[in-house]
Order: sequence, then structure tokens, then C-alpha cells
Amino acid sequence: MPAAPRARPLDLFTPDEWTPFQTRSPWIGPLLVLHCWAIIALAMAAGVLWPILIPLCVAVVGTRQLGLAILMHEAAHGGLSPDRRLNDLLGHWLCAVPVGASLAAYRPYHLAHHKYAQQAEDPDLVLSAPFPVTRASLGRKILRDLTGQTFFKQRVLFAFGSFASRRDEDLAEGAVVTGRSVASFLLVNLALLLVLVLAGVWWAWFVLWLLPMATWFPLVTRLRNIAEHACVEGSATDPFRAARTTRAAWWERAFIAPYWVNFHAEHHLFMHVPCWKLPALHRAVRARPQGRRMEVAPGYLAVLAKASARS
Repeated sequence: MPAAPRARPLDLFTPDEWTPFQTRSPWIGPLLVLHCWAIIALAMAAGVLWPILIPLCVAVVGTRQLGLAILMHEAAHGGLSPDRRLNDLLGHWLCAVPVGASLAAYRPYHLAHHKYAQQAEDPDLVLSAPFPVTRASLGRKILRDLTGQTFFKQRVLFAFGSFASRRDEDLAEGAVVTGRSVASFLLVNLALLLVLVLAGVWWAWFVLWLLPMATWFPLVTRLRNIAEHACVEGSATDPFRAARTTRAAWWERAFIAPYWVNFHAEHHLFMHVPCWKLPALHRAVRARPQGRRMEVAPGYLAVLAKASARS
């Protein structure tokens, strides 16, 4: 069971150059969690006040629900706070649980993904192995996401034991974290519903929280998974090609890839670098000869074109 090949920081940087990437802030992580919830609250308020904006608000809320999952991922690496207890508190209750996840279940699963990235033992290999697919196949996957079928499979059928295996592309990451957090997920969502009932806008929970979670959130999660590892040649043997970085325009960061999740090649190179330092790490690595081997896509549309190039 060989582990994935690794790169060492000192192969690229001097100790002084590497030190800034090792330091962690006690306040940026909590502020990112606050920022994510503030965007969700503002988008829900906008949808309540101006119903014509509801389709836009659904996309914004769904992307920030992915943002909560990304910040849970940051907590799995201890990046939300140098204080382990605060890191896990924020990562579990304010990031993981509201979207049906469990930090305790996700952490060992995800660290196994890093240890065996793109090897046969990688628990996330099922997410990238099928690609490239045909455009029709990709279209069916997107349709399943936008019509709530993926959500139903992950949040309902799996939670009640209808699937015995996680070797399903729709279940791979979502299921392993969802099945062990049903009670807390329902409790937190009931509390959110109660707040909206007391505010006199009970319907907002269904239209501006549950609907994004059932449609846009699965879609952008799928786009994230495809962009990170699918169709990267040499990903199993070269640590600089273990994942893909995707250049993201402002609209892609707003509606597809929040909180620097698009810098995935850098994250796999040095997984303990905080997410807000990944843009600087990207520039530093790309300035080295080894960094030129990294897979860097010009945008998410280019990634989808490559992932659906099978005839």
C-alpha cells in the first residue's frame, strides 16, 4: 500500500522563505466562518425582500454552503484556529453540521485521501477515475444535481442505510460525512427553521436554504471534485501533478469556488498551509522550475471541456 509521492518544502524554499507559510492566524479562520454566514444571511434577506432575486440568491447560498464545507475541510487540517478545541468547534458545529457533515468522520477520510492521493487506496479516486466522460454523461450528472436527485441519494437514502457501499460517484465524499451526523444536522436545521418562523418568513428555509442545498450545492461540489483531480496526467507519480489548480475569475469565486478552493495543486503539495495563503504559495511555487510541472487550468469551463472530451 504505497503512499503518494511527496514534495518537501526545503526542496523549493529556504527556511526563511518557508516560515511565512507555516504561521497560522488566531483570527482569520473565525472571520472566514463569520463571512460565510454573513453572505448566507444577506442573500436570504435579499431573497425575502426582493423575490425576483431568488434564483440568484439560491446560487449564492448554495455556493456558500460549499464554502462551509470548504471551511470544514480547513478545520480538518487544523487551519481555522491554532487552538485545536476552537478549530474543531467552529469546523464541526458552524461549518460541517449545518450542511449535513461531521468533522470527526471527515478528518480521517480526508487525510487518507492526502496520504494515498490518486493511488488505488485513495477513497476519493472514484470521483476522478471515470473522467473523461461524454458530454451527454456530464449533462446527466449535472441534471441529477440540479433536480435534487444527488441530494436525495446523499441525504436521505444513504442516511437511512439504503446504500451499503460508498463506491458511487454521487456518494463518495458526501455520504461518508452525512450518515454519521443525521441527528445534529436535523437539530441545527430545525433551529434555523424556528428562527425564520419567528421572523415571519418560514418559507425562506425551504426556498433559500433547503433548495440551494438540494440543487446548487451538489452541482458546485461536483464541479469542485472534477476540477481538483480529474484528467491530470501523471497525478499518481508526480507530487507537483497530484491535483489541478484552476484560475478563477471573480464570478467563479462567487458562484463556484469560494475561499481559494481552486488552488488545489498547492494544497496537495503542502496541505498544512492555510487556505488564505494559497494564492501567495501558488506564485512562489510557480516561480520555481518544479512549479512549471503543475496542472493549471484557465477556468472551470476549460476543465469541464477536458472532462467531457470522451467521444
